[in-house]
Amino acid sequence: MSTQNKFLLDPAKALLLVIDVQEKLCAAMDQQVLRQLTKNAGILLESANELAVPVLFTEQYVKGLGSTLPELKSRATAAPSFEKLTFSCCGNQTFVKQLKDSDRTQIIVVGMETHVCVLQTVIELLADGFHVHIVKDAVMSRSRDNWQTAIEAMVLAGAVPTSTESVVFQLLKIAGTDAFKKLSKLVK
Repeated sequence: MSTQNKFLLDPAKALLLVIDVQEKLCAAMDQQVLRQLTKNAGILLESANELAVPVLFTEQYVKGLGSTLPELKSRATAAPSFEKLTFSCCGNQTFVKQLKDSDRTQIIVVGMETHVCVLQTVIELLADGFHVHIVKDAVMSRSRDNWQTAIEAMVLAGAVPTSTESVVFQLLKIAGTDAFKKLSKLVK
């Protein structure tokens, strides 16, 4: 595996995975951190839409935790959602099939909770040979300690730590395009 292939995102190889940003789960989160996550996930969803990067949503036990936040889902209305009971998204075989059928090898991960569903999903994606980019400013847990521990574990396992702005500019690759003019305004 080349360093460039692992660390630099390519819109033709990338897929954005939004894990469990659900109404009732959000109510238990630090609201300031949640605002940051929602803003950054929104930027990534708009970027994915502009650059033809596919998006997948997952939802943990919808009956108990509600649906994905409407302000995020509305930015990718054609993107499928997969309900799950397992903490790892990879426990849903329909999700796994959709992911593998996409032929995308770079998975950009945002969502919650970092130390549960995000961590378990990332470990399984890495084990399946995907290059995983964990967007540190677009994942969260109820406690900062749990968030930090999960980030460290995912990096040790081989995930690439990144930020919203890094993802946007890696996907853009060059300045001066219409996409650059539109998306660079989102991160100012």
